[in-house]
Amino acid sequence: MSSKNAHNSILKKRYLILVIFSITSIINGQTTTYNQFWNEYQFNKTINEKWSVELNIGAVYSSTESSSNIFKENTQRSIRGWGHYYLTPRWKLSSFLAYNHNKDVPEIGQFESPEWRFALQGIYYFHKTGYTLSTRMRLELRHLKNEDGNYDNVIRYRQQIKYIKPINSKILREGVVYAIASDELYFKSGAKVTGESFFDRNRLNIGAGYLFTDDIQVELTYANEYLPRNSGNQIVNAASLTLTFNNLFKNLNKKLFHNNEAVPDDQ
Repeated sequence: MSSKNAHNSILKKRYLILVIFSITSIINGQTTTYNQFWNEYQFNKTINEKWSVELNIGAVYSSTESSSNIFKENTQRSIRGWGHYYLTPRWKLSSFLAYNHNKDVPEIGQFESPEWRFALQGIYYFHKTGYTLSTRMRLELRHLKNEDGNYDNVIRYRQQIKYIKPINSKILREGVVYAIASDELYFKSGAKVTGESFFDRNRLNIGAGYLFTDDIQVELTYANEYLPRNSGNQIVNAASLTLTFNNLFKNLNKKLFHNNEAVPDDQ
C-alpha cells in the first residue's frame, strides 16, 4: 500500500472510531427540540496563489420551548474573519477570529452571552473523479460570558467529513447544481456556560448548492444537531442558507470599468 493510501485509510478509520464513540455516548433522557434558521454571507478575496482572506456575517433565528415559530428569537449574530493558506493541492490551513453576540441561545441559556472565538483549522481533500470528499479538523478557543457575568474559556475540537457531488457536470463551475452531505462531531472541555459533558454534539447536514457564476454560489441545507446535556438533551432542526461571493469588489470593478469603456463618446 502506498503512503498516500495508507494516510487516507488512517484518516477514515479515525473518523469511524469517532462516529462509533458518539453513538455509544448518546444517553436516554428528556429531550427538547428546537427549529431554527441559519443564514450566513461569505466574502472571499484571493491574495495570491497561496493566500486568501474571508469575511463571514451570519445570524441565527430559533423557536423556543413555548413557541414553534422558527423566527421567534434572533438568538445569535456573528462576524468572523479568516486567513487561508493553501499548503498543497490537498491541504488547506486556516485560522479565524470571530465575535458572536449570543442572546437566549438554547444550548447556553436564556441570557446574553457575548463570545470571542479563535480557531485553527486544517482541511484535507480526497480529490476523486466526479466528487470531492474532505475531512476538516478544527480546534476552537471560546471566551464567553456565563450567567453570573463572568467569562469562561472553553476548548472545543471539531471533526467533520464532507461529500460534494456535482449533479449536471463532472466539475463545479457556472450553472452547476451540486449535492452536499456532511457529518461533524464536537468535543469540548467542561464549563458552566456550556455544560460539563465531554461530547458536545453531532451535526448532520444534507442539501444542495448552485453556482450562479464561478464566483457566486448559494447553498441550502437541512441540519440536524444532537446535543447531550445534563439538564436535558436537545435536538435542533435547522434550515441553513449560505451565500458566497468570491472577489466581489474586484469583479464589480472589472465589470464597471469594462462597461465604461464600452460606452461610446457622444462628443
